[in-house]
Amino acid sequence: MTAITDTAHAFFEACEAGKGWSVCQVYCTPDATFAAQAEPLADVTTLQQYADWMQGLMQVLTDATYQVKSFATDAARNNVCAYGVFTGTHLAGGPCPPTGKTVSTDYVYVMQFNDAGRIAHMTKIWHSGLALQALDWA
Repeated sequence: MTAITDTAHAFFEACEAGKGWSVCQVYCTPDATFAAQAEPLADVTTLQQYADWMQGLMQVLTDATYQVKSFATDAARNNVCAYGVFTGTHLAGGPCPPTGKTVSTDYVYVMQFNDAGRIAHMTKIWHSGLALQALDWA
């Protein structure tokens, strides 16, 4: 594996486990940006905000897990793409009382690295509308 692949893998595992920015920041630039065309993340513009959002989500979908489907490095473009399936049940807190509904949702992270081998930007590709419907949040 390349250095950016190792870094991307470590970041992905920490972020998906809900470790928050306090753990994820070692893999990123301090001002790493974030983008997603997904309504729940419309106001999230930094990777710090996203890592902390995932940490909060894990407190709502308390049984959440993920399965990696693909992990690919594009060395020429200095990025890594991770495709996974996130599964969780709304058992606590959140935007409404617990629904007990389970979601299984596909998503992709595209992590762009700087020349020092740290994540400078990440885009999340995710159909949030279907995920929110599955949880009975929309």
